[in-house]
Amino acid sequence: MSRLRVVNLALPKTGTTTLTDALRHAGLSVADWRIRPGQSTRDDIPRMHLGKIIYEDYFASGDPLARLDEFDVINEMSAVREDRSLWPQTDWGLLSAIRNHHPQVKFILTMRDPAKTANSMMRWNNLGKRRLPNADIPGLPRGFGRTEDELARWLTAHYAFCHHVFDGQGNFMAYDIEDEDAQDKISAYLGIDLPWWGQSNVGKTEAGAT
Repeated sequence: MSRLRVVNLALPKTGTTTLTDALRHAGLSVADWRIRPGQSTRDDIPRMHLGKIIYEDYFASGDPLARLDEFDVINEMSAVREDRSLWPQTDWGLLSAIRNHHPQVKFILTMRDPAKTANSMMRWNNLGKRRLPNADIPGLPRGFGRTEDELARWLTAHYAFCHHVFDGQGNFMAYDIEDEDAQDKISAYLGIDLPWWGQSNVGKTEAGAT
């Protein structure tokens, strides 16, 4: 039986932390946004953003997951701040490289209502009010994303992009975090039991899923 590897194509504030917690409860090793101290036996990736690791390895060897073999799940790949804007989940060249080097990978897309997500982004620290509109992001050039309507349009387009490029392929699943059957659907798709499902990251700056 081949090893289960999972890559989430989600954007921020769409329930990614909930998925991380659920898959960790299921016994999987999850890399989420940044490699924390003690998560890796390597000495060259701790404290690094996943997006930076993934892009460095993609351009160095062609394999975006070259240094992430310790992890079963790659979740929340994007990073945006003054010195970087990294969005691997929007890059078809990079995603196809993951698929070519790791054909067993199962892609998953965590979705949340775009209007609710945009509102959550605006209330989460400075994500929606400063970081997103001040960065160059695929589908959201610098200067755009200053309103909830613009953010919602960007989110809707990303969902459409993922569905288009993975249309008809058995290694892709999308789910809405508000779907009452989400836990069962994810469990069936990944072929594992999910002993926990809930809502994570509530009450940290704002009450909303991430």
